[in-house]
This record gives sequence, C-alpha cells and structure tokens, in this order.
Amino acid sequence: MVVYCLTTAAAVVGLTTALLWSAAPTTSQLVLFVALAALGVLQAELGRHVERARRRLSGGPHVTMSSVWTFAAVLVLPPGLAGALTAILYLHLGLRSWYRLRRVPPFRTINNACCVILSCYAAAAVLFASGIDDMHSAIQSGWPGVLAVLGAMLAQFGVNAVAILPARNEIGRTPHELFGDWADNGLDLATLCVGVLNAVTLTTLPGLIVVALPLILLMHRVVLVGQLEAAVTRDEKTGVLSHTGWRAKAEGALIQVERKQADLGLLMIDLDHFKKVNDTYGHPAGDVILREAATAITRCVRDSNDAVGRFGGEEFVVALPNVSARTLGIIAERIRHEITQLAVPIQANGHPMVITGLSASIGASTWPHAASTLDALIASADVALYHAKDEGRNRVVQSQGSAG
Repeated sequence: MVVYCLTTAAAVVGLTTALLWSAAPTTSQLVLFVALAALGVLQAELGRHVERARRRLSGGPHVTMSSVWTFAAVLVLPPGLAGALTAILYLHLGLRSWYRLRRVPPFRTINNACCVILSCYAAAAVLFASGIDDMHSAIQSGWPGVLAVLGAMLAQFGVNAVAILPARNEIGRTPHELFGDWADNGLDLATLCVGVLNAVTLTTLPGLIVVALPLILLMHRVVLVGQLEAAVTRDEKTGVLSHTGWRAKAEGALIQVERKQADLGLLMIDLDHFKKVNDTYGHPAGDVILREAATAITRCVRDSNDAVGRFGGEEFVVALPNVSARTLGIIAERIRHEITQLAVPIQANGHPMVITGLSASIGASTWPHAASTLDALIASADVALYHAKDEGRNRVVQSQGSAG
C-alpha cells in the first residue's frame, strides 16, 4: 500500500509539472482558476462542521463535494490547472475539516487527492480524444460535445473508483465492499453533474456561478441527514441493522407477504458460549467476533430483501420474506456451518492469535404457520432457539407450533 501511494503521488507530481510546463495558462484561465479555488474554499468553510459530522459518521467510502468544482475545472481549464485546483481544495479540507479526525491520517488525504487528480486527467484525456477543448467547444459541437462531456464524466467516476482500491486497508470481495452502495455512487455522480452545470454557467454567464453555493450547501446537509438516519438504523459494532432498523424492515416485509399471501421466515441466532469468549480474550476481541459473525450471516442470506439485524448482545435475527419452511431450514443450516468455519484474527494481551471453534444455536419459525404477528413470530423462533441450546447447542431447531 505504501509503495502504491508513493507511486501515485510521484505520477501526479510528474504529470502536473509536465502539463503546466507544456502550455502557459492565459490570463482568463487564471482568473477562472482563482474563482473556482475561492468558491471551493468558501463552500468548504461554510460546510466545515457538516463535513466533519459526515466524516465521523462515514463507515465506508466517503464522498466529498469537491467534484462540483474539480470537474468544472476539467471542463473549462487546462488539465494542469484542474489538477492544481484539486490539490488546493484537498489541502484545505485536510487542514480545516479533517485534521482533528484520527480516522483520517494525512497520507490518506494525500492519496485520495492524487487519485482524484488522476481521474481529472483521465477525463481530460477523453475530451482531448473527442476533439473537444473545453465546455465552450462542447456547446458549439452540439451532440458530439454532449457525448464527450458524458464520456469525461464517466471516466472521472470510473478511474477514481478503481484507483483508490489498492490504497485501502481492506479491499473487499463483493461489489458493495469494493465500490460502496448505490447511495454513495449516486452522490458521486450527482456532484459530477453539478460540476457540468457549473462549467456551463462559467462558460455562458460566469457571474451566476455564486448561485451554485446554496445548492451545494443544501446537498451537503441532505446527505448528512441521510447518514444520521442510517446511523439510527445500523448497529455500529457489526454493520447490520439495529433492533429499530430491523423491526421497521421486518414489519414492512410482513405487510408485503401478507398482501401476496406468501410466507415470512424468521431466524434467531445466538453465538454459543460468547460470554466465555469475552471473559477469556476481552470485549474488544468479542466485538471483532461479532463483526465477523454478522458478515458471515449476511453472506449466507439470499439478497438485500432478507433483513439481518442484531437483536442484542450476541444474538442476531433474520427476517426472510417469500421463503418456505424447507428453504428456511437450509439457509439456517448454511449460517450455522459458516460460523463454525470462522477463523477470526484478534489481539489478546498484545499478542496476535486466531479464534476458531465458534458455533451458533439457531431457532427458526415461519409466518403464518407458527405465528400470526411479528411479535409472536419472534417469540416462536426464540422458543425454538431455547430448544436448540437445551439439546446441546450448535444446531438448528424449527418451531412446530403456534405462538399466538
């Protein structure tokens, strides 16, 4: 990772120097550069507290609002100036918004800035290959100009998403782990779209660019509200749904299956002897095991319609709409087996070690056969879980009766 970050930084410095040296910017370009830098810094200052709150809440890829200025720069300025603008805006963010956040080390900010600069150069290369010099020539070209701008936008989006991967601590395996969810990517694309509008404004009526500031600040706050809502519905330790978030999703699923006259399966999962793990290795190690167990459970369910939540302590709950009792048993057994295969690396008393031999007891129940309400379904699965533990743990027991 260190070698990659140094290589990326060296490439950016070399490319930027070469681009600035190859063609001296005009006075009008320098004026646009100063205006974009001033607007970017002003927006960052006005939204500084919101940015800090967003960064603290961010549990995955963090999307800044800087693309509204950096992509506009790609469309109205020479590539070297667009790269220099990105460096200035990220330097300001690092010094003013992120410097107190321990989770944002300086090298991370530098590498992120380098990846954005490289993506700016990729976007500029697409414009050059299309025969488009800037937004003015794109407007004059009509539809070919539109396609060139869209191609540049996709290039910046794609190159940045890929370039950042080798510098991450954990790259991940699924598309979600690699590139974030639809909301993250949608926000990234939205900032690029605003960047296009800013470039059009700078090309046609430059004085109106100040109108973009309230819009961007409002976007910033709307995103923060979404992150706060997600924080309420997500369990901080494991990343799965919190009890509140899970119940809301399960109640929605119950309404849907009732309308379709389908079944709703429910699994209560309890990690066996978890108190002994905490007592032996400490609570931080226990938290690591909880996260790994949550990840294993999420891997075993069918798709995002299956709601995985933390019920409390070492207990998890899963609601599975449109599932038969037989399929529910198969999924429960898959989860049980997956947990037995976990090998969790932890730090115990300052020494690295791997925890194995984990197991889980699982109670399964199906609506409407074993229960008539969500609470009754939970109670039915909980009774089945009790029987699984009573029969020796590390097993799946399905409810046969009605809990009301």
